[in-house]
Amino acid sequence: MRKQLTPTDARAFQIRWARVNAAERTELRATSLEDKLHQLAALMASVESLGWTEALAKDEDTVRRRWNQLRSAFHG
Repeated sequence: MRKQLTPTDARAFQIRWARVNAAERTELRATSLEDKLHQLAALMASVESLGWTEALAKDEDTVRRRWNQLRSAFHG
């Protein structure tokens, strides 16, 4: 049987996750641009093997249309 979550337990949980999030932000700020670009390239190379191809292609026309609208507004 599960133990009832108390307000004290809930607050401790929130504090732990706030610390995790702060550590992650610190780590991300410390990561070099070169490393971030390598991570992005690895993720992009994994799109097909992760099965994301169809999901990413689904909104491609909408994204292209928005970029064209921005380009037209910026360049006149």
